[in-house]
Amino acid sequence: MPQPFILASGSEIRHKLLDQAGVQHQIAKPRVDEDMIKAALLAEDATPRDIADALAEMKATKISEKNPGALVLGCDQVLDHRGTLLSKPQTAQDAINQLQALRGDRHSLLSAAVLCEDGKPIWRHVGQVRLRMREISDGYLQDYVDRNWNSIRYAVGCYKLEEEGVRLFSNIQGDYFHVLGMPLLELLNYLTLRGDLPT
Repeated sequence: MPQPFILASGSEIRHKLLDQAGVQHQIAKPRVDEDMIKAALLAEDATPRDIADALAEMKATKISEKNPGALVLGCDQVLDHRGTLLSKPQTAQDAINQLQALRGDRHSLLSAAVLCEDGKPIWRHVGQVRLRMREISDGYLQDYVDRNWNSIRYAVGCYKLEEEGVRLFSNIQGDYFHVLGMPLLELLNYLTLRGDLPT
């Protein structure tokens, strides 16, 4: 990379994705009140796609303003279930309630990424994945949350497809990297076109 690249996120999986793709980067976790921003945007009837994009931009901009000359990547992911935005669970019971609402039905994950330079967005992408959850018994959901709570408590939708959560689904349409929270292929394509990554 000809200039510093900063991931504006504390997400371990996003850091790992960049690392495994050979994108050298630093990490800076932005302090953003996501719940307050989501509430304000929902009050203005913003779509889930717009909310994901706005949160990603806010994170990138905040870190970019403090790091002139660097490329800063902000990311966010939201879950849209029939027009309702689901957030990370606060408790294990929240997780069970969310999974019960999702079972046997379709929902969408929207994964947004925004690149900023000198405090201004220069690239953005929002990827969408459609998922159908199986009909799952209450007993299995309870056991699933008990076994996986320490991991899924930080996941929108209360599951991780790279772990046992994949067993909850009968169908997934879309890019696996979008499920993990980053439109990685689109980002790599953009960085390659810019000349930041060798081909």
